[in-house]
Amino acid sequence: MAALDWSQCPAVESIPGKRSGAWVFKDTRMPVSTVFENLESGASIEEIMEWFDVSREQVVTVLEFAARSLDPFPPPQDATTSTVNYACGPATLLIEIT
Repeated sequence: MAALDWSQCPAVESIPGKRSGAWVFKDTRMPVSTVFENLESGASIEEIMEWFDVSREQVVTVLEFAARSLDPFPPPQDATTSTVNYACGPATLLIEIT
């Protein structure tokens, strides 16, 4: 799988010298990878928001960006629910965001 171009995601930033240039949520030091690692381990979006002091909007923006990057077709404009299917190794994580 090709690496995502996180520079196109409005919720994240990469600054040299901040977490070694890793992609983090804007105005934080929390790496984007933390969301995926915790979801894969069974955490909910609400738990991630509480543990790492990020907003639902930030988390959803990252998840939707990752989902769109993997989807060969653009998402429907009138969708009220987003489904994210995240595969990492042998595990696949399916998240529905309403």
